[in-house]
Amino acid sequence: MRCKLAVALALAVCAAGAHADSDSFSDIFTNGHVDGELRLYDFNRIYDTPATPDAHALSLAALINAQTGAFLGGFSLGGSFVTANALGTKDDNPAKIDTSLMGPNSSLGAWSQAYLQFKRDWFLFRGGYQYLNTPWMGGNDSRVIPSSYNAALVDITPVKDWNIYAIRTFSWKSRTSNGMYDDNLYYPSKYNGDSMYGNNGALPLSAPEANGTWAAGTTYVNGGLKAEGWYYDFLRFARMGYVNGSYTFNTDTPFNPFIAVQALRENDSGGDNILVQTQAKLVGVAGNRVKAEAWGADVGTSIYDGRIDFAYNKLDGESGAVGGGSLISPYTVNYATDPLFTTSMIRGLVEIGPGHAWKARAQYNFFDKKLQLVAAYAKYTSLERGDSHDVYFDIIYNLDSVLKGLQLRDRWERSVGGVANLNPGNEPFTYNRLMISYKF
Repeated sequence: MRCKLAVALALAVCAAGAHADSDSFSDIFTNGHVDGELRLYDFNRIYDTPATPDAHALSLAALINAQTGAFLGGFSLGGSFVTANALGTKDDNPAKIDTSLMGPNSSLGAWSQAYLQFKRDWFLFRGGYQYLNTPWMGGNDSRVIPSSYNAALVDITPVKDWNIYAIRTFSWKSRTSNGMYDDNLYYPSKYNGDSMYGNNGALPLSAPEANGTWAAGTTYVNGGLKAEGWYYDFLRFARMGYVNGSYTFNTDTPFNPFIAVQALRENDSGGDNILVQTQAKLVGVAGNRVKAEAWGADVGTSIYDGRIDFAYNKLDGESGAVGGGSLISPYTVNYATDPLFTTSMIRGLVEIGPGHAWKARAQYNFFDKKLQLVAAYAKYTSLERGDSHDVYFDIIYNLDSVLKGLQLRDRWERSVGGVANLNPGNEPFTYNRLMISYKF
């Protein structure tokens, strides 16, 4: 019903701008486009505590995207089908499966996109199943299948490099789900039949359904300046204001310094807030309202074919608030895909709760940018989960010379420290992700 509503809204909004003689119906196919990606991912969670067995998952996935050519003055149709298979490697013991990759099953398939779009000059409207790309509501694309949303999106470009967005989401599909559901990452696995894994799961199975999100934002790029501002109303969860900006000083040398800052504020009165109503505990703390404030800064410079930077984030504690002031992020929590400067591969302040963090990162490109090496160290000091630190290495090798679109990537991170079972048994935890992808 909601997908039909989004499509009907697209027709109503865009019909006035359509001109039947602008495009031939034959262009629907001749100017259409098909692309895709094959992904082979091998994930390993290695725990130092003997009480928790190591977990593994392997998956081969295919993502096929198609979009028609324009018709009736700017309309087009698009869709994406995704499928993944464990290739017979699924362990019989569920505790030994990394369910965050594609759940506990041997295969997974779904339509992640199915939309109607109207695009003309400075105006774009898209309604239906689609990928989104906003700071706190995006594709979470570090697994075999991205997240997607049943949504209506408007994108206005008044001048070049300035975009204004308005978005209404109704439901979403997590990275391991086979369809759209009225939930988010705070809901438990299998809520209303949703095969959602790798989530936070703080809510009970009896929690009311989520109502989606209203969002509005703007982005601007001009030379070394990049700036964005967003407002999210995660209905019955939190209202968030977020700003982020950076400036790079072009010195015409191998050293181009940059500085970036970000800030956000969240609130919700708690009257019909689902986290408050169910007394859900985030980082072990329930609350009578939502309130969170955070800020951050990142400074660094390019160095020939590399870059170094140092980042800091602070998330204030708030007495009486859910999670003691935890940042409510319904579509990134436990995914570690939020835009905070200090978020690591495994987690960040969204998952750890109020406190502060700093992170040092260095990367360098070799062999005409075919090989990229990344190393990072992050330190977290939190009010509820103690002190911890993460060490990270990332190797990315582009094999375009062998086969255009082929990439090999290996990500490794080790987390040490923390209390209240931040890592199982409060012992170190190592996560290794080997990813091979081919875009065509």
